[in-house]
Amino acid sequence: PFMILPLYANLEKLDIRLLEAAADLGARPWKVFKDITLPLSIPGVIAGCLLVFIPAIGEYVIPALLGGADTLMIGRLLFDEFFMNRDWPVASAVAIVLLMLLVLPIVYFQKRQNQELLEQQ
Repeated sequence: PFMILPLYANLEKLDIRLLEAAADLGARPWKVFKDITLPLSIPGVIAGCLLVFIPAIGEYVIPALLGGADTLMIGRLLFDEFFMNRDWPVASAVAIVLLMLLVLPIVYFQKRQNQELLEQQ
């Protein structure tokens, strides 16, 4: 649902007249999808990827239940360092790495979106 909802909202806003115009001009359905639908749905795909990526990167309970103790993910490592090992300096460093993994894609896509808005004006 985290990926489908932003993508659905984006495709719902898609101007159907563009698809009809392409079909009227003789474009095949695959060509219409590749040249019109896919490029216009990129913002929804990016939003969906961020909505999936952000909760997944910090998750520690589900990977521990599904993968057992052998599977090491950054959320589980952070939990172990804080609460099991009580090694707060290492846990703080892991938390900063986790924070950077979450913030950098958001900042990148915000700057990219601002550049696109400036180019449209």
